[in-house]
Amino acid sequence: MKQIFSGVQPSGSFTLGNYIGAMKRFVDLQTEGNCIYCIVNLHSLTVPKDPALLREYTMQLAAMYLSIGIDPEKAILFIQSQVPEHAELGWLMQCTGYIGELERMTQYKDKSEGKDVVTGGLLTYPALMAADILLYNTTHVPVGEDQKQHLEFTRDVAERFNRKYGETFVIPEPMIQQFGGRIMSLDDPTKKMSKSNPNAGSYIALLDDAKTIEKKIKRAVTDSEGAVRYDKENKPAVSNLLTIYAACSSESIETIVNRYEGRGYGDFKKDLAEVVVTTLAPIQQEYTRWMESPELSDILKKGAERASALATVTMDKARKNMGLVTF
Repeated sequence: MKQIFSGVQPSGSFTLGNYIGAMKRFVDLQTEGNCIYCIVNLHSLTVPKDPALLREYTMQLAAMYLSIGIDPEKAILFIQSQVPEHAELGWLMQCTGYIGELERMTQYKDKSEGKDVVTGGLLTYPALMAADILLYNTTHVPVGEDQKQHLEFTRDVAERFNRKYGETFVIPEPMIQQFGGRIMSLDDPTKKMSKSNPNAGSYIALLDDAKTIEKKIKRAVTDSEGAVRYDKENKPAVSNLLTIYAACSSESIETIVNRYEGRGYGDFKKDLAEVVVTTLAPIQQEYTRWMESPELSDILKKGAERASALATVTMDKARKNMGLVTF
């Protein structure tokens, strides 16, 4: 069985791009292997966070995981800070990685550019990410293209540690989603859909109501051709909308294109809005239920206990192999 690990930061909002590109896949992966899903709240501290909001966002993300179909009986769902071994192994990975490697990370360059103050955590973020993955003997990590560099760092430090201190860590493989892995902005198909975009019409939030979704899709950019067909190079905006349609409806793009042959973008967008609303409605209902349920905390506590049992074994081995005194 594959040992699958993924971590998501609690940021307070979830887009349709997040769902199609990653979260929807998390549900499917529960049938492929042993899945460990971590709410990586320690990673959120690389930039200043309001403590009350961080707590709120953490619970919101947990509720959303369950709402999309993560089964706590099949997968382990927990909060990173509840398992101290993450921070401890993160330090060992900092001491195994090199400054040059960390400074070359694209995300570090992007997030630190133009900032007056940059935390040390932003630089060493990949070391903690490596620890997250390596603690659980992870064999496979679902990642987007923008995270591939961090996984390569994880593989490098794991191999380096194994060479210096003896076989300790499993070397993980990336699982890169080919279709739908990168949903683009509704107002600019050259940019990834992101809640950080100041134009709220550029993304669909998972908790948007039906009227808001209809309005955003109606205003989504297309092109002047008027034909519904898939061509990422010459028709990126329409191709992006077709990808969303196919991911939400579970139909092939070819089927969708044939349906709208000879029809304009108006009919296509109207139906796409209905498909998206239908997809998100049950998730939104479940989200409301989970946010009001006392069971949410119990699930996270049990998840942390299960994760800790696995992390402790790996951490003990890493301490021993590195020469740290244990009794």
